[in-house]
Amino acid sequence: MLIRSWIVVIALAQATQPNILLFLVDDLGWQDTSVPFHTEVTPLNERYNTPNWQRLADNGTKFTNAYAAGPVCTPSRTSLLTGQSPARSHITYWTLYKGQDTSKKHPTLTPPKWDLDALQPGELTLPSLLQDAGYHTMHVGKAHLGAVDSPGGDPKNLGFDVNVAGHGAGGPGSFYGKHRFMATRGKMDFENHQIWDVPGLEKYHDQEIFLSEALAIEACYEIEQAVETGKPFFLHFAPYAVHAPLMPNPKYIDKYKDIDKKEAAYATMIESADAALGSVLEQLEKLGIADNTIVIFTSDNGGLSAHARGGKAHTHNAPLRSGKGSAYEGGIRVPLIVQGLDKIASVSDANVITHDLFPTILQYAGIDVPEDHVIDGIALEDVQSDRVIGWHQPHQWGASGPGIEPFTAIRQGKWKLIFFHADERYELYNLETDIGETKSVIPHFPLIFKKMRSTLLNWAINREAQPSILTETGEPVIWHE
Repeated sequence: MLIRSWIVVIALAQATQPNILLFLVDDLGWQDTSVPFHTEVTPLNERYNTPNWQRLADNGTKFTNAYAAGPVCTPSRTSLLTGQSPARSHITYWTLYKGQDTSKKHPTLTPPKWDLDALQPGELTLPSLLQDAGYHTMHVGKAHLGAVDSPGGDPKNLGFDVNVAGHGAGGPGSFYGKHRFMATRGKMDFENHQIWDVPGLEKYHDQEIFLSEALAIEACYEIEQAVETGKPFFLHFAPYAVHAPLMPNPKYIDKYKDIDKKEAAYATMIESADAALGSVLEQLEKLGIADNTIVIFTSDNGGLSAHARGGKAHTHNAPLRSGKGSAYEGGIRVPLIVQGLDKIASVSDANVITHDLFPTILQYAGIDVPEDHVIDGIALEDVQSDRVIGWHQPHQWGASGPGIEPFTAIRQGKWKLIFFHADERYELYNLETDIGETKSVIPHFPLIFKKMRSTLLNWAINREAQPSILTETGEPVIWHE
């Protein structure tokens, strides 16, 4: 009798709490999909083959003004799990070893005392809240949430019941099973272990298999195990693709033989990531749970463009300017599609950002945000047209290029203001008329500039954002009214 009652309770929980699949691609640009997020289909949309992301768009909401919380990975990934902007959490750059500052040296600036170790046990996280509410929580793929040799390097210490292949490093050693996913790659020196080696996938070592495919197999298995628990599940599936190293998947390479070899490799990595989601969607259908599963697809920052790509640098996210690491749109604007239970196709032009997914997912699960936990995110359905979103990266990224320097920026409506810390320079853009940020319009809109500058100041102060430090004097860069 007790067993039967417990089964009824589980069935009711499954009926009222949907499963949630979050598919977080690495370094996927706004244009890195056949799904158009611009006002028109572009040549890049025509290049890529992503039928499964299109399938989501055909049955969900496509957000055309969606942004990552930062132009590099760890700030965005931790923002999603905490609901806080990097400016507030002080996780403003990517992490690696415990206590190590990974910022590149800048000629005149030094980073502030930011949170070098990133997310750690004891901090409130999205998976821990879901876990407490009865969800089975799973992480598959790239984590990069806490420093390598810290407790936060293991997702199981951050609220996940299951961790497959996730650790503190942000890129894979190799995408090939024949390389054992190790950084030695073609040298086959398997005794030479490096921090970039992907852990936990030994069963695929020495096989002719691509990393995205191996992770998809693992994700499908974990979904099956989750269903057997009788609990609703949260799957945080973060394939290491399309992060460097750019390595072609032989399965798809013939489709792209007429383009630059590096770009062909990149295209196969995109298609591999899309296929990985396709495998998971098929598993949901097979297990009969697709109708009770919400699917969210997005990226952690803009597409790589400053180096390692084929062709001209800083153009791979066109019509957006620049790419990963930059304050410009190419560094922060990302694809976002949410397929709800109603599976109704729609398009939203609301300005939304990574940490909005925190309250959104809690809302789907019927969980309230704890009153003592300050968040910057707003549930997607509650976003208003005049809301302010912002970015704060007081660090110099490793590559050089347009907008790749310490900055703070905000967007409100169609206006975007960027404050570059080094020379206390402002740039103002109307993104409705100049999505490529080709010309700052401060001289033409002095009142708008004054208002936006005040808004940026208030935004930064409210979050206790830490400005860059002037190396010569040791004093912080001043927020100007």
